[in-house]
Amino acid sequence: MLSTPILLLVVVGLSTVIAAVIQRITGLAFVLVLLGPVVLVYGAVEGVTLAVLLAVIAAATAIPSAWRDVDWRRATWLLAAGLIAAPLGALVSRMLPEPALLLLIAAMAIMALLAPRLGAIAARALHGRTGALAAGAAAGFMHASSGLSGPPLAAFAMGDRWDQRRFAASAQVIFLVFGVVSVLLRGLPESSPVDVSILAVCTAAGSLLGAALVRRVPIAFARAAMLWCAWAGTVVVLVRGILALTA
Repeated sequence: MLSTPILLLVVVGLSTVIAAVIQRITGLAFVLVLLGPVVLVYGAVEGVTLAVLLAVIAAATAIPSAWRDVDWRRATWLLAAGLIAAPLGALVSRMLPEPALLLLIAAMAIMALLAPRLGAIAARALHGRTGALAAGAAAGFMHASSGLSGPPLAAFAMGDRWDQRRFAASAQVIFLVFGVVSVLLRGLPESSPVDVSILAVCTAAGSLLGAALVRRVPIAFARAAMLWCAWAGTVVVLVRGILALTA
């Protein structure tokens, strides 16, 4: 049985399709786009847990078409550091009360959205093996705590002058591994299996649709759509956190 009103489930489902399409085109931002609707409907802890699981499906669906472009050398160093830091991120998400967790998620989302402006500054220090370890650790912590691991990876890609196509392909492998580990650390969503199944199908469908549109949709348009969706969702999470804190 559905545990969520049909209208709300439709909203989250459409958001999931859009997020998967955008990630397939840009290589990033699945959880960032999905975060607002899923947290608003399912709450901070369950929403992030659900988003992390769906991110695994999105990455797994995208990997076959991106496999040949994966940069395994860089990806391995990023993954090694991230896997060490991930348990701390999961622990933080469990220990914080929901208002504090909502504010933490909103803060990470705002940081992600401002990353293009701040990325050039951070990128100066994020290059080579040391930069990969630092960026990987930050990404692993953020993925396990909020599902948002893109900004440190993007900053490292800028600092290490990583080719966009190879970075986008490698990011899917990193998201997949971080996602599986985060699911193991956080556990599976407690929502209705029907809800989870519907959203999983939406995720896979969005990834396949994105693969069909990747050469037809300008990346600038996809990024603009991502920013509008992500800012709207972030404001919702921030307001909800403030209201929960003052209640």
